[in-house]
Amino acid sequence: MPLYKTITVDARTKVLIWKIEESFEELSEGIVLTENCRERVDGMKSDLHRRGFMSIRHLLAEEGYTDHDLYYDEQGKPHLKDDRFISITHSFIFSAIIIGGAEVGIDIEKQRPKILRIAHKFTPFEEYRHLESVELIMRKLTMVWGAKESLYKSFAAPGLSFLQHIYVEEFDMDQLRTSAFVSFNGKEQSYNVSMLEFEGFTCAYALISEESQ
Repeated sequence: MPLYKTITVDARTKVLIWKIEESFEELSEGIVLTENCRERVDGMKSDLHRRGFMSIRHLLAEEGYTDHDLYYDEQGKPHLKDDRFISITHSFIFSAIIIGGAEVGIDIEKQRPKILRIAHKFTPFEEYRHLESVELIMRKLTMVWGAKESLYKSFAAPGLSFLQHIYVEEFDMDQLRTSAFVSFNGKEQSYNVSMLEFEGFTCAYALISEESQ
C-alpha cells in the first residue's frame, strides 16, 4: 500500500499522506462505505476523484477508523464520531488527512503556473515580485494558498474570504513554517502552519496556536 508519508506533529496530531497508484477497484477492496458515501462516489465522473475518495478511506484505516466513523456537517466539513478532529485533502495523485485533538486543517496543491493568474484573488501579488524567478514565485504562492486553504477548512465559516479575512505571516521558504490568523465576524483565531514539498506538490497543515487556545 502506498502510504507515502506519516508525520507525527505532536502527541495528539498526525498527518498521513497517500500516493494514489492503485485502480479504483484495488482501492475498493476491504473498504465498506456508508450508503451516503457510496452514492457520492458512484456519482463522481472523474476516475481520479473516485480513487482519491477511496484512498482517504485507507488513510482512515491506518488510524483505526472506518467510513462509518466519519460524517460531514451542513458546511461539508468532515468530523469524526469520537472526540478527535480531522481535515481531508486530495489533489491529483496525492491525498492526505490530519487528525488531532483540536481543530486542524490540511491542503495539498499541485505546483502549477495557473496560480500566477489567480494570485490576486487570495493575496497581494506585489509582495512576491522580489523573488528571483517565476518558479520561486509559483512555489511561494502555492504555499500561501495551501496555508490559507488549511485555515479555511479549520475555521469553516460561510462567507470567509481568503483575501479579506485570512492573513499569512511572511516566512522563509527554507523554513517552511509560519503563523497565520483568521479575523471574521468578530472572531479571531491564530494558527501555526507547517509546509512540505514533494514531487511537484505542496502540503500545508494548520494547528490552532497554543497562545489562542
